[in-house]
Amino acid sequence: MPPPWYTTDMYGYYGYGDGIYLIALLVIMVLSLFAQGSVQRTFNRYARSSTRRGMSAEQVAGALLARSGSSVRIERVSGSLTDHFNPRTQTVGLSQSVYGSDSIAAVAVAAHEIGHVMQYEEGYGPIRFRNALLPVANIGSNAAPYIVILGLLFNSFNLAMLGVILFGAMLLFQVVTLPVEFNASSRALRMLEDGGYITYEESDDAKKVLRAAAMTYVLAACASLVNFLRLLSLASRTRRND
Repeated sequence: MPPPWYTTDMYGYYGYGDGIYLIALLVIMVLSLFAQGSVQRTFNRYARSSTRRGMSAEQVAGALLARSGSSVRIERVSGSLTDHFNPRTQTVGLSQSVYGSDSIAAVAVAAHEIGHVMQYEEGYGPIRFRNALLPVANIGSNAAPYIVILGLLFNSFNLAMLGVILFGAMLLFQVVTLPVEFNASSRALRMLEDGGYITYEESDDAKKVLRAAAMTYVLAACASLVNFLRLLSLASRTRRND
């Protein structure tokens, strides 16, 4: 997955001036790199602290799924912090650093993914809306900058605005992702506390792990907003030139 500040043609459409957008994006880029480092540092810090219950992340995830009556499977996946829920295959993938660990960090990450499982099984509104946006968001992420540039080259306001609208779908996708991620973390903490898998003190540490991860999504949305405003500014020039 590319970093949140990445765009398909960053250098291409920033050559038109208005450096304020580029400066804003560079600031977000630096903050994003810091946030990604913070996720790893926070995880590593609490990966050294075992929960008092002593259950591995895989065991906790399995127990949470069993309590909800879910048939979702758990599997080990390669990489670090590559944890995810795949609704198509009905599997929760736990990374090597999480799967067999009984640390506060690992248990928090695993429970977060179970939170996503619960969202899908309950038909949580924001995640359904986000999934509906996904096809258009993918197109907008890859093609929108080029469409806006073509609109500029051909002095076509309608073509440029098509690119802006497509990129707007990607921005909306990332904005909707925020409540999805925050809700999954909230569910995770509640399930862990209610089930007695972590103590009150451990819950505070688990919050820090999940909060650090959430910040990367916030910055991704901010970067997309800056790029959206820049594309909109470029598209408006074709109208002024009409």
